[in-house]
Amino acid sequence: IAATQPSTNWHLKENAREHHTSKFSSEELVVRRGQAFTITFNGAERPEQNLIFIAETGPKPSKSTRTLATFDISSTVSKEGWSAVLQSSSSNSVSISISSPHNAVIGRYRLSVQSGSSSPASVGTFVLLFNPWASGDDVFLPNKAECEEYVLEEFGIIFAGNKNHISGFGWNFGQFQGDILNICLAILDRSLYYRQDPITDVSHRHDPKYLGRVLSAMVNANDDQGVVLGNWSGKYEGGKNPSSWTGSGEILQSWKKSGYKPVKYGQCWVFAAVLTTVLRCLGIPTRTITNFSSAHDADGNLRVDEYYDAEGNHLEKGADSVWNFHVWNESWFTRNDLGPSYSGWQILDATPQEQSGGIYQCGPASRHAIKEGEVDLDYDVTFVFAEVNADSMYWNLDSATGKKTLIFSKSTEIGASISTKAVGRDDRVDVTSDYKYEEGSAKERDIFKKARKKLGLEDKFDPTAPKVEEVEQKPDISGKFKVAGSLEVGKDLNLLLVLENLQSDAKTVNVNMTAWSTLYTRRRVNQIWKDSISVTLAPKEEKQFPIKIKYPEYQQQLTTDKTIQVTALCHVEGGMQVLVKRNITLDNPGIDIQVLGEAKVNKEVVVEVAFTNPIDTEVKDCVLQVEGSDLLQGILELRIPPLKASETSSTKFKLIPSEAGPKHLLVNFSCDKFADIKTFKMVNVIN
Repeated sequence: IAATQPSTNWHLKENAREHHTSKFSSEELVVRRGQAFTITFNGAERPEQNLIFIAETGPKPSKSTRTLATFDISSTVSKEGWSAVLQSSSSNSVSISISSPHNAVIGRYRLSVQSGSSSPASVGTFVLLFNPWASGDDVFLPNKAECEEYVLEEFGIIFAGNKNHISGFGWNFGQFQGDILNICLAILDRSLYYRQDPITDVSHRHDPKYLGRVLSAMVNANDDQGVVLGNWSGKYEGGKNPSSWTGSGEILQSWKKSGYKPVKYGQCWVFAAVLTTVLRCLGIPTRTITNFSSAHDADGNLRVDEYYDAEGNHLEKGADSVWNFHVWNESWFTRNDLGPSYSGWQILDATPQEQSGGIYQCGPASRHAIKEGEVDLDYDVTFVFAEVNADSMYWNLDSATGKKTLIFSKSTEIGASISTKAVGRDDRVDVTSDYKYEEGSAKERDIFKKARKKLGLEDKFDPTAPKVEEVEQKPDISGKFKVAGSLEVGKDLNLLLVLENLQSDAKTVNVNMTAWSTLYTRRRVNQIWKDSISVTLAPKEEKQFPIKIKYPEYQQQLTTDKTIQVTALCHVEGGMQVLVKRNITLDNPGIDIQVLGEAKVNKEVVVEVAFTNPIDTEVKDCVLQVEGSDLLQGILELRIPPLKASETSSTKFKLIPSEAGPKHLLVNFSCDKFADIKTFKMVNVIN
C-alpha cells in the first residue's frame, strides 16, 4: 500500500448518519464506540489478505493502557477489542468495516495501516465518542427520545427565580458548532489529572465517571486555569456579567482564543450550561437541574445557620448559605463501582463551592444514593444531600455579647421544585420526588436521621445552641409577607405584612423591617428601605400592614439578579421573637419576537424584535444580542437608539437557516435601566 499511496474514502456522510454525528461540522470522521464504521482504500492492489491496522490515542500509546490497538482483517466483529471485517473488494479498492469495543478510550485516534513487511502508513485521524445508542456502553440510554434531547439537542431551558416564582430562560448549548469538539478535547488535555500523569489520565477516558469528575473541575477556573471564572460580588468589571451570556459557544471560543485563560465571569447556571455542552459533545447524556432554596452547607453538619441582628438585618456570618436557586447537572451512566441500583442519573456540579479531594470538583453523586441518604458513597453525596435536605436554623445574634438565640428551625424549607426541561418540549418538569421522599413524611425524616447517623451527627446538637426545650417554645404570633400587585422592574413593589395573634390574650409587637437588594445567592448588596412599627393585636386577631417600595427607591440599588429580600423581625413583649422573611424576584418587562415569513434552509428570512419602554423616563445604551444554532453563525449584536417613555423600538435583521427542523432563536436585550431581558422563539425551518 505504502508504495502506491492509495487514497482513503472515510464515507463521512454515511458513517455520521449511522453514528448520530451528522450535526458535527467537521471534515474529520466522528464516530461512536462499540459500533462499526466503513472506510474504503482506493488504488490498493488487493492487499486485504495481510493488512494490519493500528489505532492509537494519547501521548504514549500502549496495549496495556488500552490506548493502542493492532488488528488484522477477520471474518467477525471481535467481542472484546478492535476488529476489521472486509466489506467488499475489487481490483483497485477495498472497503473495510472497523469496530471499536464498547469500553474504548474516547478521543482523537491516529489510524495507520501496514501491508506485509512494509512500514505502517498513516491513514489519518478520527474522533471516537461515547455511544448512548449502544446497549454495551456505560452511557447507554434506552429511550431514543431522551438520546435526542440529552445528547443531540443544542437548545435548553434553564430555570431560575425562586420557589414562589419560577422563571426559565433559553440557552444555546451549541455542542456541534464550529470548533467546539476540538475545544472539548483540549479541555481534557489541560486538566490537572492530565498534567500530572498524561498516560494514566488518557487510559481512564473510557469511563464516564472519571471524565465527569475531571470536567466538573475543568469547567471552573479554580485550581487549573479552567474555562470559566466565577464571580458573586455583584461587580463584574473586566468581564461580562454572568446574566448576559446566552450560550456556551462564545464562552468556549473565548477560552481558546485567549490562549486558555479563564473567561470572566460565571455563576452557577453558566458552569452547568458549559458542562452540559462539553458532556453532550462527548456523547454523555446530560441535562441541567435547578434546585430552589438550595443549601450550601459548608461544615457538613446537614444544617444551614442564618443570623439576624435585632433590626432584622440578615448578617453575613458563618460560611453556610441558602441560594434562591442553584443549577447543577445530571449525567446518565452506570455505576459499576457502587452496583446497579445506583446507576442512571448522576449529579455533577462545576460551580466551585467546596473542595473535594483537594480541588473544586463535585460528583458524580448517584441520585438514588441521595434519595436514600447513602451519604457515605462516592462522590460528594453528603454535599448534594445537604443542598436538597438540610435543616434551616435561624438565629438572633447580639453583636455586643456574641449571644446566639435560636428564633426557629425549619426542616421543610430547603430543596423545593427541583426542575429540568421536558424531553422534546419547552416545558418544566418537576423531579423533586427523585431526590427525596415527600417533605414532612415520616420516611423523609427517617432518611435524614439515617444520613446524620452515617456522618456521626446523630446526638451532637450544637453546644452553642440553646437548650432543646427552648427550641420547642411556641411563638405567640405568626407572620408572612404577601405580594399585592405585579412584581416587575419599573413598577412600585406592593407588599402586605400579615401578622396573626395565636394566643387568647392581647399582644404588643415591635416590628423592625428592612428590604435589601441581593444576589440570587441571597448575599445582601444594598439596603433599599427600612421601617419600624409597634402594633397591638387583640386575641386571635389578624392584621395586615401595607408596604410600598417605590421604583425610584429601589432602581439604583437593584442588582442584575433583580432580587430583594424583605425581613420583619417581630419582638413580642414578654414572648419570643418571630422572624418573617421573603425573597422576591422581579420580572423584566417583556420583549417580542416575530418571524416574518417562512424559514427555509439557505434562504433569507426577516425577524423583528420589539421592545416597549415601560417606565416614564428615557432608556439608553440599548443593545440587542441574538444567537441560535443552525439559524445564524456566531452572535449578532445590534445597537438600538434611546427610547423615550412608553416608546416602542422595532428592530429587524435577517437570518439564513442552515438546517431544517425546529430551531431556537435566543434574544438578549439590555439598556441602562433593564439588564438582560431574555426571550427565545422556536423557528420551524423547512427544506
